[in-house]
Amino acid sequence: VSPDETAAAVPLSGAPPSGPPKGGDGRALTALPGDGVKLPQTVKPIQLPSTEQRAEINHAAEILKMQQDIARRRKRKLALLAARMFVFVGLPTLLAAWYFTMVATPLYSTHSEFVIQTQEPAATAGMGGLLSGTPAANMQDSLVVQGYMQSRDAMLRLDQDLGFRKVFEAPTMDPLQRLAGDATIDDAYAIYKKNLLISYDQTEGIIKMEVIAPDPVVSAEWATKLISYAEEQVDSLSKRKREESMAGAAESYRQAEQAVIDAQRRVIELQEKFKVLNSEVEVGLLTTQIGALETQLTQERLSLAQMEANENPNQARMEPVKRRIATLESEIATLRAKLTEGQEGGESLARIQGELLVAQADVQTRQMLLGQALQAMENSRIEANRQVRFLSVSVAPVPTDSPSYPRAFENTLVSMLILMGIYLMVSMTVSILREQVSA
Repeated sequence: VSPDETAAAVPLSGAPPSGPPKGGDGRALTALPGDGVKLPQTVKPIQLPSTEQRAEINHAAEILKMQQDIARRRKRKLALLAARMFVFVGLPTLLAAWYFTMVATPLYSTHSEFVIQTQEPAATAGMGGLLSGTPAANMQDSLVVQGYMQSRDAMLRLDQDLGFRKVFEAPTMDPLQRLAGDATIDDAYAIYKKNLLISYDQTEGIIKMEVIAPDPVVSAEWATKLISYAEEQVDSLSKRKREESMAGAAESYRQAEQAVIDAQRRVIELQEKFKVLNSEVEVGLLTTQIGALETQLTQERLSLAQMEANENPNQARMEPVKRRIATLESEIATLRAKLTEGQEGGESLARIQGELLVAQADVQTRQMLLGQALQAMENSRIEANRQVRFLSVSVAPVPTDSPSYPRAFENTLVSMLILMGIYLMVSMTVSILREQVSA
């Protein structure tokens, strides 16, 4: 160590140094082991930050401040969103859950299934044979029955028979499902459609029905009564079809029968009028008489010709022959006149025969038509018997032990989803309108 460094390390005031001795360059002196001499220590000088460093520090501080502000805004918006979700979604969902679990009246459902069948023949030709025995053959009747069971008429009959409205007007029903005492038919019908679920399975041809009521026994009674209404409707449809198919055939048969009677009466009237039982017999008799007279006339003429052939004919013998010939000619003329001209202003036999033949032919024609009408009526009766519809119950209504409605979890979940959908739609609409206004 140099003398200058030793002198710089000694304090001027003579007081003992408060710290380790330092050299002239500011380094602290330390004692080396062994010789007791203190050496100076290296001390880093104080350095001030530059302008660029201060700018970077200020920029980082501003970014941190902005990030903290954004974080505070996000927290505030999330809190507001959570509050709105709770008010518009959570709270109504809790109210719905409370209603479905604590307030709603338990409802019992009764399931039943039935099918409408037709009494068809074993085999039918044509397209009818392809559709017979399939659900499509009775689809129209099934849809008609389904529509009737969902109609106001069925509801009014059920109310008249089993008191449908009184069950839902009871004070035990919850306020939302209770039917007011002064409710209209439309209000009762709305509840009826809500509690009667009926559907038609086109693949199997089965009508499925679910009846909902606050009591299981009442639900089963309603289902049984509705099935009886369906049976009556099916019977009425079958009866109407049978009557319509038989009405035309029966009317045709009655008309044909009356026509036969009228034609027969016409023949009788002609027979009484002309006093002729059978024109053909009368013509045959007259023809036979004319033939016999013609034979006698020919013989008399031959006899007269033989007498006239003598040189001296006997006039006394010829006169009777001539008179007989004249008489025969007159009789033949009279008989021929009966055939063609008639006598004393009466009708000729030819005209009588013509009218009788026409009347008898009309009788035969009417009888043939009567036979065809009878056959058609018989065929219609057979076809009507084949078209008989009847209702067959495959699943009978049986009361249940546990309520089927309300389904608290499912209904609460659906309510929450509906409320969330409404909230999202309203929020998106408000956001779009706000953006459009601000733009």
